[in-house]
Amino acid sequence: MLNINSISKSYGDVTAVQDLTFSAGENSITTLLGANGSGKTTTLRIIAGLISPDQGSVSLNGYDVESHTLEARKQLGIFPDQFGLYQRLTVVEHLDYFGSLHGLKDENLRKAIENTVQILEMEDIADRRCEGFSQGQRMKVALGRAFVHSPKVLVLDEPTRGLDIFNVRLLRQLLRNLRDKGVCILMSCHVMAEIEDLSDKVVFIANGQKKAEGSPKELIEKSGASNLEEAFVKYVTDIGGGNVG
Repeated sequence: MLNINSISKSYGDVTAVQDLTFSAGENSITTLLGANGSGKTTTLRIIAGLISPDQGSVSLNGYDVESHTLEARKQLGIFPDQFGLYQRLTVVEHLDYFGSLHGLKDENLRKAIENTVQILEMEDIADRRCEGFSQGQRMKVALGRAFVHSPKVLVLDEPTRGLDIFNVRLLRQLLRNLRDKGVCILMSCHVMAEIEDLSDKVVFIANGQKKAEGSPKELIEKSGASNLEEAFVKYVTDIGGGNVG
């Protein structure tokens, strides 16, 4: 479970996030949808503990990110928009390294590596160096690094950016599999078809503020729109905002 409670963040005279509150539950995929500069990336960085909010709080599976930083980070996996793999390391060596960084050792580490390889179906590349991997293979390794310590919360910043249609389909299925295993997934995304297909809940953000939240179907019906894109435009330009349902 991820809880964001009235967070705000400013950079000088620019307010990036203002009194933002929402939650993301286990066994669900929650998507932040907003235009460039709407505050999505700042929100994700606050959740990851990379920057501190000026006010408000974030808790990951019950641990406050500010006051219990190490415990909170153990609950979190980060899937970056740039994979940044070590080309000369094998898949297993990547998982070993990142699992060790999260405090896994000996038998627990070995089992975590085996479990991650199995879940992400990487048996055929487990002992191969990452140099020369396809985009889809690199994506799997990056997702494996984020998941090897079995985090309760997985955060992805525009995960399908730069992927072709086949790898987008692959990532969708991998995220569904992780959701079905109880993981709380939070992502930012701009592609409406992917958001409608994947998301259990969507949070509309504009000018650092939440404009609405609900399932794609609820947001569309409540706004009187014919699709999610139209609903988003209506909420951030016409409708005052709030919860749906």
